[in-house]
Amino acid sequence: MSRNKGRTKATSPAPAQAVKAAPTQTTGLSYVTPTEFVELPSRGQFYSADHPLHNQETIELRYMTAKDEDILTSQALLKNGLAIDRLVSNLIVDKDINPDDLLIGDKNALLLAARVSGYGADYKVQVSCPSCGTAQAQTFDLTAFENNEGVQPDENDGSGVAATDNGTFTAVLPRTGYTAEFRLYTAQDEKNALQSSAKKAKHKLEDSASTDLLKVLVISINGITDRVEINRFIDNMPAQDARHIRGCVQVVTPNVDMNQPCECSSCGAVTDVEVPFTAEFFWPKQ
Repeated sequence: MSRNKGRTKATSPAPAQAVKAAPTQTTGLSYVTPTEFVELPSRGQFYSADHPLHNQETIELRYMTAKDEDILTSQALLKNGLAIDRLVSNLIVDKDINPDDLLIGDKNALLLAARVSGYGADYKVQVSCPSCGTAQAQTFDLTAFENNEGVQPDENDGSGVAATDNGTFTAVLPRTGYTAEFRLYTAQDEKNALQSSAKKAKHKLEDSASTDLLKVLVISINGITDRVEINRFIDNMPAQDARHIRGCVQVVTPNVDMNQPCECSSCGAVTDVEVPFTAEFFWPKQ
């Protein structure tokens, strides 16, 4: 699996020609909000040909301002879970880009860059040591992450996943031997999944998030594209096959590698810890 060794460049000084003033109303101080170009983990490879990000390796993002911070404290937006989405929409310079259409890894890269521009690269949060379970405060550097590009369109590296010419992937299921074709996870998929889980929790219904996700991502089974047949198969497919598809999705998904080494103050173990997204990510304590 190839990796992009470049960083997200959330706070790195951009080349002079890469930074420009975002269109904004100026004051007597003649201050204009700067922008930056954030590297996309997908490098634009999995968007349709008519999408603004098709084959685009970066996206232009405006720095957070005091007015953007108002979005993060809006009780109405917070109550409806819309604050982060509204923030991302405001910060993207190209308004032809719909944040809901972003691949989930690309959205994560934008969230990192936005957080860095608004509150700095240091992110202090409580984590538990994987070795002894001790909870401790850890400060992560949000500019130190690398992009993981996943399996490339012309590559089959032994993972059992093959890329198609239209931005999807195929995998042979180990139990049934069927070939499943699936697409990548988007920000809209994430939003729908959260809403569905919340609705089921409210009505005390069984959470079927894993199965529901497969029904969204799988677009054909052995060439059959009928939605009813696909959903019926997923409901009854062997658990081993379901687990295999979920693993394949993880393998090919371009994303930000959110792991950083941490040393435990109690047992001294140094282990990679996945940086948790808590309320303090965009609402840091003063």
